[in-house]
Amino acid sequence: MPRAIRPFTDADWPAVWPIVEDVCREGETYAYPVDIDEATARAYWIESPPGRTVVLEDDGTILGTAKMGPNRPGHGDHVGTASFMISGAARGRGAGRALGEHVIAWHREQGFRGIQFNAVVESNTVAVRLWQSLGFTIIGTVPEAFRSPAHGLVGLHVMYQRLA
Repeated sequence: MPRAIRPFTDADWPAVWPIVEDVCREGETYAYPVDIDEATARAYWIESPPGRTVVLEDDGTILGTAKMGPNRPGHGDHVGTASFMISGAARGRGAGRALGEHVIAWHREQGFRGIQFNAVVESNTVAVRLWQSLGFTIIGTVPEAFRSPAHGLVGLHVMYQRLA
């Protein structure tokens, strides 16, 4: 089976959990606890409608996952948001770009007016460059809002892409 992005199913969780666990334990890209337990991680990661969670699969192996949906309820639900996690083995192989392109297309199809990333760690330069290459702009940075194990206190970027 070639590379495909498809909706997450409950049967995917045993393959998604190690990706989420590894990213959280690294502590460099998400403000989730580094000692997060599986049940809490699943509750954080799996989106309910109108949002959704997807997986990127290549020959039956899940390389990464993304979640997407409204950034805020009510009067803010016309702007979307998304989060991404890629397995260590798949980094640098286009998985993040494929998921990013999918998320942008999904938000357009759903009629969102823009996508806002609320907390992109500024020392995660690979992600910052990727999002910029996909049309996102840094609209502000909260200084020293993230405690990076490798870099100390670093900023969190708010990034935005207008869709309409």
